[in-house]
Amino acid sequence: MNTAVQVRREGPIVTAVLNRPEKLNALNKEIFDDLKTLIDVLETDKTARVLIITGSGDKAFCVGADLKERQGMNEKAILQRFDFVHTLYQRIEQLPFPVIAAIGGTALGGGLELALTADIRVAADNAVLGLPEVDLAIIPGNGGTQRLARAVGMSRAMEMIFQARRLSAQESMHLGLVQALVAPGYAVSHARQWALKMLEAGPLALRQAKLAVRQGIEMPLAKALAHEVACYRPLIPSKDRIEGMKAFLEKRKPQYTGE
Repeated sequence: MNTAVQVRREGPIVTAVLNRPEKLNALNKEIFDDLKTLIDVLETDKTARVLIITGSGDKAFCVGADLKERQGMNEKAILQRFDFVHTLYQRIEQLPFPVIAAIGGTALGGGLELALTADIRVAADNAVLGLPEVDLAIIPGNGGTQRLARAVGMSRAMEMIFQARRLSAQESMHLGLVQALVAPGYAVSHARQWALKMLEAGPLALRQAKLAVRQGIEMPLAKALAHEVACYRPLIPSKDRIEGMKAFLEKRKPQYTGE
């Protein structure tokens, strides 16, 4: 079955592939529905520990909304889709384990907004990233204005958005929008190497670290430091912490169970 999002499992590593290469993986109802189905599962899946999001083909991660589909939608339908995607992107961002975006080509508009829901991003060194919505008399409204500003700073985000500027992969790396550059065709394999390294860590520790950073960055420093302590406390009595200390002293690889 040719699904709009192909899901691959490699043990605890889940890879979601936007699967409309002939449309440069433009976002349509089928992609959003498939992503929702996947997130419905992952939110309660105790075996999943890393999610990689990527696009099929070597030309694009995702070029944003399918404008032909959008043209056939009335205002009510557009607003309903808007609310649906806003919630979906928040759910991806809030998954209790690391999310990696592997950007193998162009990432524009809603495609870059999707990549911004990830915790970290790797891009092919020929990728192009941008939020060109103002040229269509709209704004990046599925989290783009907020997540981009948090990733690169307010003035940089405004400069990009106001000018509908498309960044090279090298510029994106310089600004901190992506965290690694690789040769074309290697974004997913690099993301997988990141994921494998993450699997060496305690699952509970990764979960609490993500919670500490994601929520703490929205708080004043004093409150954020208290939040960090609150995220640390549940790890103290955990079996994984005890196993980690024991394995270190015994000079062996720890066997974490997520407990």
